[in-house]
Amino acid sequence: MGAVYSQLSLKERRRIEDWWHAKVPVREMARVLKRSKSTIHREIKRNFWADDAFPKKYAGYFGHAAQLQTLKRRSVQRKLIRHPDLCKTVIARIKQGWTPEQIGNRMIYEGAKLRVCQETIYRYIYSKEGMDQELWWYLPEHRKARRPRRARKRQKPKFDRDVSILFRPDDVAHRRQFGHWEADLVLFKQRFGQSNVTSLVERVSRFTVLLKNPNKRTKPVMGKIMKAVRDLPYIARRSITFDRGTEFVSWPHLQAEIGTQTWFCDPSSPWQKGTVENTNRRARRWLPRKRDITAVTDHELKMICDRLNATPRKCLGWKTPAEVFRENMMEEMGQRPYPRKE
Repeated sequence: MGAVYSQLSLKERRRIEDWWHAKVPVREMARVLKRSKSTIHREIKRNFWADDAFPKKYAGYFGHAAQLQTLKRRSVQRKLIRHPDLCKTVIARIKQGWTPEQIGNRMIYEGAKLRVCQETIYRYIYSKEGMDQELWWYLPEHRKARRPRRARKRQKPKFDRDVSILFRPDDVAHRRQFGHWEADLVLFKQRFGQSNVTSLVERVSRFTVLLKNPNKRTKPVMGKIMKAVRDLPYIARRSITFDRGTEFVSWPHLQAEIGTQTWFCDPSSPWQKGTVENTNRRARRWLPRKRDITAVTDHELKMICDRLNATPRKCLGWKTPAEVFRENMMEEMGQRPYPRKE
């Protein structure tokens, strides 16, 4: 009979921390602790600490932090065991044919104080308790064993090198040409679901358009953007600069269907589209993160746009975005923005 596996203790994790900083080989750690090499490798990989807010030199493996992280994961996984009433609700909905994604997001929509995410539900379904009840049978695919983690991992969105912001013409970068936009998503508290707002800002005039979305799926988000700019003459919609969020992966449709060029910022570089970031901060005056965006109508959103576009801006010589946008439109179309004085 094989040895019974036990979780690493805090004492063992502190020893691994000391050895990791001393660059002791994993094989030697495993030999001293009488653990398998894969156990040590997995421990370091799962509990490795790093934060973009701190320099890389501060990243590493820390025993106490690893212990806390492990306990947190374990408590999340056992949430349905600790709350029988919540568990009964989840099981009832599974048996009604609801998917874990539908159950988790419905709880958010209902504003339930005690709720679980779809990953927790899946883990319960494939745990000993869930398998005893054969909950897997109620899932759409009736899959008795869960797919391996690699098969579930989402593909990273693909952005061609040709559409990198590095190749954006200088006339666009230095605001010498009208008709180039920036786009971003304005997000809200999770309890309001995935509803969000797309903000579009023309770089020369700072003219703003706000569009409400029910979720972050790329086709509806990009579809609304195309609908908003499609009727503009090409001179007013030459290009749009995005960040590399998954909501913008349908960018080829934008170019193919309406001919608008797309550019993408470098990863984790929102400052490269500073115009729309600045506009988002202005819009937050009326659209704070804690506001229930699902209750905001399209008419209210248009009124916020009108306020932004009718406010004089120092960078425009105290003209309003709406005035500058109109002037540029008329100039590009060969018309004078204002009648000539006799």
